[in-house]
Amino acid sequence: MKPRLLFSYALLALIAVACIYPALWTVLSSFRVGNSLFSDHFIPTAWTLDHYRDLFRERADRSIPYASWYWNTLKVATASMVLGTLIQLLTAYSISRFRFKGRKAMMMMILILGMFPGFLSIMAVFIILNTIDLLDSIWALVLVYSAGAALGMFVAKGFFDTIPRSLEEAARIDGASHMSIFMRIILPLSRPIITYISLTTFAGAWVDFIFARAILRTPENWTLAVGLWSIIDSYNSTEFTLFAAGCVLVAVPITLLFMYTQRFLVDGLTAGASKG
Repeated sequence: MKPRLLFSYALLALIAVACIYPALWTVLSSFRVGNSLFSDHFIPTAWTLDHYRDLFRERADRSIPYASWYWNTLKVATASMVLGTLIQLLTAYSISRFRFKGRKAMMMMILILGMFPGFLSIMAVFIILNTIDLLDSIWALVLVYSAGAALGMFVAKGFFDTIPRSLEEAARIDGASHMSIFMRIILPLSRPIITYISLTTFAGAWVDFIFARAILRTPENWTLAVGLWSIIDSYNSTEFTLFAAGCVLVAVPITLLFMYTQRFLVDGLTAGASKG
């Protein structure tokens, strides 16, 4: 085996261990008896499901509305996915197919703004939402996540550029409008890129903490990221195994989605990057 190839395999194996080990430690810790995240044994000597039960049952010392947090996160992520995907697809189709004044300037502005971390706008977002009385509302999060998912537009534009214009010209001769062409011709041919944009938008809203922590105030409206953080945020908190159980349940749906749509994700990335 060539040294260069051997080095590549060794590097990939090292990256795999660095990624898998913390996740596996968290999963095993969620089944460990007690409340300490540290242990002398990697594999628990005694197994329990009490931590998973504690997430969904009332306790005398502390109430954890984990089911409400899960439902709030699911609503925010799903609504953000639908609205954000629609915005990105319409924007990408307009830029790909139409030529108008300020088109290149708009693309450059979106690209430059997308290079900055989203949390830099947190103060402006907070002030705007406070002015329009939308603080402590999960629908405010939907607006923030949908508007902040603009960079997927560039991948969608690259994909739309690969679709032959002759299909649209034939439909236009038959009297189809631009919206009819978009809905009946473009979207059915764009399943890979729709899957990619939908999943990335959903995942971003599912795991975000910064905006959710700034916007949501009452525990009943918290998402999973904020709720799980509250379990171990105090100095004397020892609920680490309970936190691990909550993290495992958070990871299950997004892991299944990535596994199910893996082929479409690869197709969407490669097709969207073939032409700018």
